[in-house]
Amino acid sequence: MANLKEVRVRIKSVSSTQQITKAMKLVSATKLRRAQTAIMQMRPYAQKLQGIMQNVGDNIDSPELKSYFSQRKVQKVLLVIITSDRGLCGGFNANVGKMGRTLITEKYKDIYDAGKLDMMFIGKKGQEFFNKYKNIKQITDFRDLFQNLNSDGAFAAAEWILQSFANKEYDVVEILYNGFKNAATQILTNEQMLPVVKTKSAGATTSKNDYIFEPDKTEILEDLIPRSLKTQLYKACLESFASEHGARMISMDKATENAGDLINELKLQYNQARQASITKELSEIVGGAAAMAS
Repeated sequence: MANLKEVRVRIKSVSSTQQITKAMKLVSATKLRRAQTAIMQMRPYAQKLQGIMQNVGDNIDSPELKSYFSQRKVQKVLLVIITSDRGLCGGFNANVGKMGRTLITEKYKDIYDAGKLDMMFIGKKGQEFFNKYKNIKQITDFRDLFQNLNSDGAFAAAEWILQSFANKEYDVVEILYNGFKNAATQILTNEQMLPVVKTKSAGATTSKNDYIFEPDKTEILEDLIPRSLKTQLYKACLESFASEHGARMISMDKATENAGDLINELKLQYNQARQASITKELSEIVGGAAAMAS
C-alpha cells in the first residue's frame, strides 16, 4: 500500500486536474450557447437557399452555371476535412478522420493510389490525422479558419473550391464534418458539395416554374448558385464548431466526474493507510509496555 505522503500528493494532483476540467467544461458551455444560436439561425436560410438552387437547376441556360450540376468522369477528388484546432473533445476529430480514411481505402481507392486525391483542411486536427498519408496533397490555406470563424473566411475557402472546380482541377468535392444535433450528440456527415446533387430538400418545391426572374434570370443565378454553395460550406463550419464545444463540454464533464470518483478512492486509501499506521503504532506501544512489565 502506498505511504501517506504519496497518497496526499496524488489527491492534490487529481484535485488540481478536476478544477481544470471543471473550468474547461464551463468555458465550452458558454461557447456552445453562442455557437448553437448561430447554427440555428443559419439552418433555415441555408436550407431554403439550397432548395431554390436545386429547383432551378434544370432552368439554367448558361454553360458556366450548368457546370455546377454536370456529372463528370471522376478522375480527381477534393475532400474538405472539417475538424477542430484542439483536442480534449472525445472522439470528435477521430470520427471524421476515420470516415475520411474509409473514403480513401474504399470509395476512392484507385484515385488515391493514382495520387489524384487532395484534402483541404479546416481545423488543425484533421491535418495531424492524415499526415501519414504521403500520397495526398494537403491544402492548408484555410486550416486556421476557426481561430476567427466568420462568413468572410468560409466564403473565401468556398470561392477557392468553386474556382478549382470550374477550372476542372477537381471532378468531385465532398465535405466531411460533425453535424450538430444537441450538446451530447454529433452526427457524422459526408456531403457532396460539387457537382450539385439534386435531392428533395426542405426548401425545394415540386414545380420547376415557381419563380419569376427579375431583372434577368442568368444574372440572378450567377449570384444565387455560388452564394448557396458558399453558404453550404459556412453552415458545415458552424455545425462543426457547435459540435466541437458540445463534445468538449460532455468530455470535460465526464472527466470531472471521473476525477471525483478517483479522489474518493484515494481518500479511502489514505484513511486505510492512516488507520493501518495508527494500529501499527498502538501495537508497538502495547508490545513495548508488555515487555517492560514482564
